[in-house]
Amino acid sequence: MIKLPPSALLGDAMAESGLHDLSVAYSDSSIDPVAFTAAFHLYHMQPVASAGHSLAPPLALILGPSSFVLGLIWLVPGVVLSVLIGLLYLYIFALIILRIGAGMVGCQHAPPPALATRDLPEMSVIVVMYRESEVVAGLCAGLNRLDYPRDRLDILLVLEAGDRETISAARAAARRYGFRVLIAPACGPQTKPRALNYALQFARGSLVTVYDAEDSPSRSQLTQAAAAFAANDRLGVVQAPLGWYNAEDCWLTRQFALEYAAQFHGILPLLSRLSMPLPLGGTSNVFRVDALEACGGWDPFNVTEDADLGFRLARHGWQAGLIPAGTGEEAPTTLAPWIGQRSRWLKGHLVTWLVQMRQPRQLVASTGWRGLCALQLTLLANVFSAIAQLPGLILISTGVVLAAVGAASWLTFLGLGFGLLAWAASLICLWSSARRAGVRCRVTDLLSTPLYWLCQLPAAMRALKEMGSEPYVWVKTRHGVSTTRREAPDDTHGHSYPDGDYGRAVCPVRLAVEPAH
Repeated sequence: MIKLPPSALLGDAMAESGLHDLSVAYSDSSIDPVAFTAAFHLYHMQPVASAGHSLAPPLALILGPSSFVLGLIWLVPGVVLSVLIGLLYLYIFALIILRIGAGMVGCQHAPPPALATRDLPEMSVIVVMYRESEVVAGLCAGLNRLDYPRDRLDILLVLEAGDRETISAARAAARRYGFRVLIAPACGPQTKPRALNYALQFARGSLVTVYDAEDSPSRSQLTQAAAAFAANDRLGVVQAPLGWYNAEDCWLTRQFALEYAAQFHGILPLLSRLSMPLPLGGTSNVFRVDALEACGGWDPFNVTEDADLGFRLARHGWQAGLIPAGTGEEAPTTLAPWIGQRSRWLKGHLVTWLVQMRQPRQLVASTGWRGLCALQLTLLANVFSAIAQLPGLILISTGVVLAAVGAASWLTFLGLGFGLLAWAASLICLWSSARRAGVRCRVTDLLSTPLYWLCQLPAAMRALKEMGSEPYVWVKTRHGVSTTRREAPDDTHGHSYPDGDYGRAVCPVRLAVEPAH
């Protein structure tokens, strides 16, 4: 159980974190102490790790380096410009190497020894839902078909107070299948991680799984996760690969499927092999409760609590692992909801980067240089890539034109070469990862990926705009809109590398140099 902070701190917490703008009902006599813990535990007990505190560095820290750089620009502008361009090229080159490595150094997950039924621990499954009445029935039917022993499976459906339609649907399904329903009281930011923290205090299992309302997990996913934890007592979390069961709906969903294949069948396995922290996905991850409590739980003020928690676990000395049994999700089928969802991800990745970089020395001390590099090559790279796509495309097009008319310099060819190499590295990663995931990869989809990347720019602009005014606002993605059926849990998911061996097995590795505390 996460420790309750003193109730007297509630007023200060709300004032400091700007919660007067979030319509939070509060009075000393009516506040739910469990709800308060869910919203403000990390904020008070580990303030440096919480996005609820100011994300801006101290003014002195900005003025000092800025004055130094401006002075150098005034004295030796050419040298400063050359250094900045060189650092940019070095960063892009590191991203290129990461994607080529993810595409070429394939791997299979190392399956842990299977556990006997009597040895399986109690597992709590938490599903947070908000305005999801359309998909509750399919979700519960899928969860009921998991092959984990029912007497050791504790399933909690967590709803927001006031969401009457979803509450009614969840209670009906819970009565049918024997699940539990929790109503999270209004306290703090209305985000998924705050609801997860609330449910964690009622969870019975020593392991906790997180699913989303539209998920369709493989039947063996939880038994694989339990076996992985039994094989390694320093394992804090395992991540299952994610995919889209409606990947063939349209061009947008096909592009999304390729992107997810690259992430969960290319990037994450490579990071695991390199002993780097994993930016977790928001669903189908299984945690050891002890690890969650040591880290302070999820951050209610971070809208990508999953990626943030992946790095916090590493900073506390816990290991992360991968399992092969995957989960199908429902991808947005039109651009507007896709941009809304992507803006939340980019905002959360930038917030997580700022939080983790509050103490870079401590980050290196606890995770090594690999942790610092992983942060720059994943979360920062996602934001950088979304913003840089349009300028990069313009520069490449300009370089091609200049080369065609014979007016290109060696710098033009260098920039053009880097741009084309980056594109080629991404295509290699997409194609190879799609094969491993069993995702159909059309040539036309590969060649049109730059158009998909450009769609991130409006999402990035929206994310940057919300950073100052609405950092905790959660953009809701509507589910149940696809005409493609939700894949049954015992259907083939294509997450077990059907095309054969792709290299040496990946085992969970140590992600930190300090013991857990």
